[in-house]
Amino acid sequence: MSAPRIIPARNWGQRVIACLLVAVVSFLIYMVATSPHVNWSTIPQHIFDDTILDGIRLTILFTVLSMIISIVAGAILATMRLASNPVISGFSSVYIWFFRGTPLLVQIIFWFNIQLFIPSIDIGSFHLDTNDVVTAFVAALLALSLNEAAYMAEIIRGGLLAVDNGQNEAATALGYTPAQSMLRIIFPQALRVIIPPIGNQTISMLKTTSLVSVVAAQDLLTRAQNIYARNFLIIELLIVASIWYLVMTTVASCVQYAIEQRLGRSSTQPPGILRAALRLMRAEGGRA
Repeated sequence: MSAPRIIPARNWGQRVIACLLVAVVSFLIYMVATSPHVNWSTIPQHIFDDTILDGIRLTILFTVLSMIISIVAGAILATMRLASNPVISGFSSVYIWFFRGTPLLVQIIFWFNIQLFIPSIDIGSFHLDTNDVVTAFVAALLALSLNEAAYMAEIIRGGLLAVDNGQNEAATALGYTPAQSMLRIIFPQALRVIIPPIGNQTISMLKTTSLVSVVAAQDLLTRAQNIYARNFLIIELLIVASIWYLVMTTVASCVQYAIEQRLGRSSTQPPGILRAALRLMRAEGGRA
């Protein structure tokens, strides 16, 4: 006798909501697609415009440089935050509090106008105009990097705290210095916790770079604004910029997924301190 077939209950509420969503989205797409105020034929012409492509390259450059700087600075700040010295820990806490508590847009404008109260950099006989150093590009990069470093510090600190304290104690028992313990044992294990939010922050940074358009830093959005300031195709150029932002964030999401899958496979390997102990035991066995 065959086993009875289980038929799942029909959830009519979900079906009604799904139908409403499809209807609303379809209506909105129809309204936009048939709008006489959008010149759809001009969008393909600007997708690969040289000006747009230059903006894309600068947006990617902003993202890569700011993330590298912020990760390095965030790792230093996270280590300082965990330090036993109250001055070092306090400095890190105040930095994180300040840069997370003030808007990024304000920070960009501040760095762009820093020459208002520091007109020049004078070191002895050396004189340099601040405007020559803190250009629009540098001001934008400084703001993005310093702001993101505050968030990276908390992400990295959370990853370090997620590693069991016994790992550090075992590393000390094996003769590791605090620096060796952090670099060889604690930090590699914390990566599995740190990488996913860093990936999310990188994807967010790709979009956040659009804020540098307020100082005309010539990113993707700035280049699109420059074009529609001449031809008045505002919606069309914003659609072009949105398409490229979607492409970049999609690629970044795929890279993040591949890295997470790789780290997921490596999580089945023995913890770093266990591997170190095994190497030590083999070395002692070889000497014996």
